[in-house]
Amino acid sequence: MTSLEKHLDERDLARSLRADVREGLAATPKRLPPKWFYDARGSRLFEDITRLPEYYPTRTERAILTENAQEIARITDAKTLVELGSGSSEKTRLLLDAMLERGTLGSFVPLDVSESALLEAVESLNSAYPGLAITGVVGDMTRHLRHLPDGDGRVVAFLGGTIGNLVPSERSAFLGDLRAVLHPGEWLLLGADLVKDPGMLVPAYDDAAGVTAEFNKNVLHVINRELAADFDPLAFEHVAVWDPAHEWIEMRLRSVRDQVVRIKELDLDVSFAAGEEMRTEISAKFRKARLAAELAASGFALRHWWSDPQDWFGLALAQAETI
Repeated sequence: MTSLEKHLDERDLARSLRADVREGLAATPKRLPPKWFYDARGSRLFEDITRLPEYYPTRTERAILTENAQEIARITDAKTLVELGSGSSEKTRLLLDAMLERGTLGSFVPLDVSESALLEAVESLNSAYPGLAITGVVGDMTRHLRHLPDGDGRVVAFLGGTIGNLVPSERSAFLGDLRAVLHPGEWLLLGADLVKDPGMLVPAYDDAAGVTAEFNKNVLHVINRELAADFDPLAFEHVAVWDPAHEWIEMRLRSVRDQVVRIKELDLDVSFAAGEEMRTEISAKFRKARLAAELAASGFALRHWWSDPQDWFGLALAQAETI
């Protein structure tokens, strides 16, 4: 049994893109939010990234889940699994299998901004799990958590280290909003990439094959198509740097020459100087103690922690406390 709830449509996305581009390109330094990487082409490029030899997070998190999914199912006795930013829900099948084997799970709720990606995932999962009630929610995890189906015994999975794409103030707001929709005793399963040698971190975001560079530049293709802009992707180069003060990777696009970009739909001309960099993504890396403190500040208690033998990636299971 499947259903789809829509809290975003094309008009919402268009308004959001216009606002983000206008605000971000007026900022100093310029910036664009990473969510605009993910049109159909961008989603395919990201799937390619996850298979690159330099990109360790996806395979490391999958290995942790493979080893510990049954324990997670035993601890949580989940009745409903919610996944934020579900995408293809590939890794989530490890949890679904373990929770269904445990015998407690009755429903799965994937949330994603992309209706097409969500429909594809829901149809695939419905075929694989015919007895499971699946409700897809088309929404933005920073705006629509209140629309998640209510109930007891929920586990919210937020995997892939995506929490690192939020700056600290955004993380605090997100975790607070999530805690507000959960009942005491319900669970958050959070994947977090850990601080490590920059010599390993930077190549994961600047691979030798140039796939991440194409992914980064895809935001320019999206703005060109949706806002009638004339960005020349060849006039920008991909940059990935480690910021030791904030302990995060920054992805940027660097203008290779002085140029002016026209964004027709916004009636906007934007100047870039040669060498000027525009931030397109941060990917924060965590230490266990800091993540536990951030969770506690939002009303979650870190109950269990799993990692790989190299401590490259962490999987936190936190429980909503009584407020």
